[in-house]
Amino acid sequence: MSRLTGRSDGTDADFAATSPTAPAYPQLRLNSAALENNIGIMAAWCLERGVELAPHVKTTMSAPIIERQLAAGAVGVTVATVDQVASALRWGHQHVLVANEIVDRFGLTRVRAWLEEDPAREIRCFVDSAAGVHMASEIFEGAAADLEVLIDVGTPGGRTGIRSLTEGLRLAGLVRATPGLRLVGVAGYEGVVPNSRAEDNVTAVDRHCRLVRDIYLEAANLFQTATPIYSMGGSAFPDRVVEFLPGRGQVPGTRTILRSGCYVTHDHGTYAAVSPVPGLIPALSVRAIVLSTPEDGMAVVGAGKRDLPYDAGLPSVLSVRTAEGALKPAATAEVHSLFDHHAVLTGVSGVDVTDTVDFGISHPCSAFDRWPEYVLTDADGQDTDVWQTDFRRSSLTLGYGPS
Repeated sequence: MSRLTGRSDGTDADFAATSPTAPAYPQLRLNSAALENNIGIMAAWCLERGVELAPHVKTTMSAPIIERQLAAGAVGVTVATVDQVASALRWGHQHVLVANEIVDRFGLTRVRAWLEEDPAREIRCFVDSAAGVHMASEIFEGAAADLEVLIDVGTPGGRTGIRSLTEGLRLAGLVRATPGLRLVGVAGYEGVVPNSRAEDNVTAVDRHCRLVRDIYLEAANLFQTATPIYSMGGSAFPDRVVEFLPGRGQVPGTRTILRSGCYVTHDHGTYAAVSPVPGLIPALSVRAIVLSTPEDGMAVVGAGKRDLPYDAGLPSVLSVRTAEGALKPAATAEVHSLFDHHAVLTGVSGVDVTDTVDFGISHPCSAFDRWPEYVLTDADGQDTDVWQTDFRRSSLTLGYGPS
């Protein structure tokens, strides 16, 4: 049932701004037409290049969006934490890649329970250390299902992952010799450099992609599957990833899986500037109300750090409307600074108290996690529904099941 209309047939998209079922300001807003466009664009981009897509759903953690990604051809979902595995299983997804190490007993025990509960499930994770391999072996030795793992390849000064070919081959050999584990591939993450197309950044990305490919090819004789996985992630440089894929036939049965996630909503900032995938449209905005105009050329809006991502640049002002919803095309403003629940705008003209401001955001991964629910709109920006996110943490629960 629509939260906005109170009806289940979805035919009445209009609702009053004062409706008690409408989320109060500020609101995260998702344009459904842009969302569907982006899902289709990325699915076609991957198909044309012969790669599979298991989108990183930590971006949204929102079941309706993920359902649409899978309906468009995604082969599974990627997550970052064991709690996110629980959410994915609860939503009915059976093919889950944890693009991270799992090295705690409780997390590994939960994964073992889920795999033994349903043999059709695939839950895979990364490894980058002997300590992690040994911990996983303690939990999985004698289990009904092995833990399938990929060697995680990192970059100097970056995040997780081994740093050299020698380390990668040594770890691959250890995994193969360890009871309870099964080596099924190699993975990397090319997005650890700043998101720009500066020459030195692209050179660093290429260097990383080449190393991941070299380790994959050299470790091929150690894989314990007929369909080994070559996986890369990130939404900023997928074009560089496909330039360094293993050659056709070099490793029989290879599945190349991309883990891009931010493409699904794109943005008005970092990914708009760097993404090589043509046709993606920014789908997210935040709408907030003007609370005060205390000085000439200044306005204060009721949305701040609790509501707007700011780790990849300040939000941008997209539009201003009256309280009744009429567009004010002559209004001007820009975000100067953010406080917990306030945005200070400067360069302001034509903006009045009770107006609403729509902000474009940079970095969708830092937007959705602030919102337990958000407004879905149509192509014209008319509100049609309210969808939810699920960023709950369940690590302190006593049970091991997906709920």
